[in-house]
Amino acid sequence: MRVAGPSLTDGGWFVNQRLSDKLNARLERHLPEQRLFLKSEEGTRFVRMRPVTQAGVLVGGALLVGWTVVVTSFFLIGAITSGSNRDQAARAQIAYESRLAVLSQERDTRAEEAEQALDRFYSALEEVSKMQGTVLSSEQRVRELETGIEVIQRTLRRTVAERNAARDEAETLLARLENAPEAAARAERLAADNAATSEALTEALDATALERDEAVIVASSADAEIARMEAMAAVVADRNDRIFQRLETALETSLSPLERVFARAGISSDALLSTVRSGYNGQGGPLEPVVVSTRSGNELPDQDTPRANRILDKLEDVDMYRLAAESLPLAHPVSAPHRRTSGFGPRWGRMHSGMDFAAGRGTPILATAEGTVIHAGWQSGYGKLVKIRHPLGFETRYAHLNSIDVRQGQRVSRGQNIGGMGTTGRSTGVHLHYEIRRNGEALNPVTFINAGQDVF
Repeated sequence: MRVAGPSLTDGGWFVNQRLSDKLNARLERHLPEQRLFLKSEEGTRFVRMRPVTQAGVLVGGALLVGWTVVVTSFFLIGAITSGSNRDQAARAQIAYESRLAVLSQERDTRAEEAEQALDRFYSALEEVSKMQGTVLSSEQRVRELETGIEVIQRTLRRTVAERNAARDEAETLLARLENAPEAAARAERLAADNAATSEALTEALDATALERDEAVIVASSADAEIARMEAMAAVVADRNDRIFQRLETALETSLSPLERVFARAGISSDALLSTVRSGYNGQGGPLEPVVVSTRSGNELPDQDTPRANRILDKLEDVDMYRLAAESLPLAHPVSAPHRRTSGFGPRWGRMHSGMDFAAGRGTPILATAEGTVIHAGWQSGYGKLVKIRHPLGFETRYAHLNSIDVRQGQRVSRGQNIGGMGTTGRSTGVHLHYEIRRNGEALNPVTFINAGQDVF
C-alpha cells in the first residue's frame, strides 16, 4: 500500500505556520497572548488574541490616529490661510477706502480754497472799481480847477493889457493937456475915469489872485489824494497778485491729476473737452477790462483782467474735466476680493479684447460708469452678457455672468450692481470678462482702471 507524501499546498502552509510561530515567539516578550472571555446564556467562550493579532491592531490604530492628525493639520492650515487671506483683503479694502477718503477730502479742500480765493478776487475787483471811481472823480475835479485857473490867467492877462493901454492913453491925454489948455476939463474927467477903472482892475486882480491861491491849494490836495489812491491801488494790486498766484496754484493742483487720467487713458484732452462743451450749454463770458484814465488823458492798461479771464477759463476746464471723468468707465467692475486671470492682447493665437477677473460664483459685478443698458441677455460665446452705452462714444461689456440684475433700456449709475459673476458661455471657470470699446474699437481696460485710481 502506497502512502501519499505531503503536497505542495501543505508544504506552503507549514512554512507560513513556522514563520507565524517565530513572529509570535519574538513578540511574546512585549505582547503576551491575551484571551477575551465572552459570557452568554449558553456558556462561556473565549477569543484568543495572539501577539501578531495584537500587533496588527496596534499598527492599524496608529495608522488611523496618524491619518486623523494629518487630515486635521491640513484642515487647520487651510482655515488659517483662508482667514489670513480674508484679513489681508479686508486690510487692503480699508486702506483703499481710506485713500479714497483722503483724496476726496483733498479735492474738496482745493475746491473750497479755489472758491474762497475767487470770492476774494471779486471783492478785490469791486474795491479796485470803487477806488478807480474815486480817482476818476478827483481827476475830473483837478481838470475843472485847471480850467478855472487857465480862465483866470487869461482874464488877468487881458486886464493887465487893458490897464497898460489905459495908462498909455492917460499919458497921451496929459501931454495933450500940456499943449492944449482947453482940453483940461476933458482930461480931468478921463483921469477920474481911469482912476476908477484902475481901482476896479486892482480889486479884480486881488480877487483873481485869491482864487488862484485857493485853486493851488485845491490842486495840492488833489495831488495828495491821487498819491494816496495810487498807493492804495499798488497795495490792492499786490494783494490781487497773491490771490491770482494762489488761484493758479490751486488750479494747477486740480488739473494735473485730471490731465494724467486722460493721458494714461490715451485720450486727447482737447478733443474730449470739445465734445463735452458741445453737449453742455451755459451762460457767461470774459470779464471786460477796467479803463483807467490819467491826468494827461491817456488810458492805463488793465493787467488783472486778462489774468482773471485765464483763471476763469481754467475753472471751466476743471468743470469739463470733471464731467468727462464722470462719463468715462474709470471705476473697477469688481470691488470684492478677486484676481486677474488674463489681460488684454493676443492669447492662444487670437486677440483677447478685454480682461478677466476671477472670484466666487455670484460675486457682485458693478457698472464702471453711468450709462444706458443696451443689451441684457444671452449672446453666443459671451454667455449671459450686459452691454452699457456711456457718453462720448464709450461702451462696456460684462460677460459670462451667472445672473443679470438690470434690463435693456435701464439707466444705471457708477458702482450700481448689474449682475453676479458666473461661467456661462464659452468659459473654463467662474470669472468676469470685461471689455471697454469706443466707437466699436476695443481698448485696454487696465489703462482706464489705473487712470481711475487718480480720481476715485
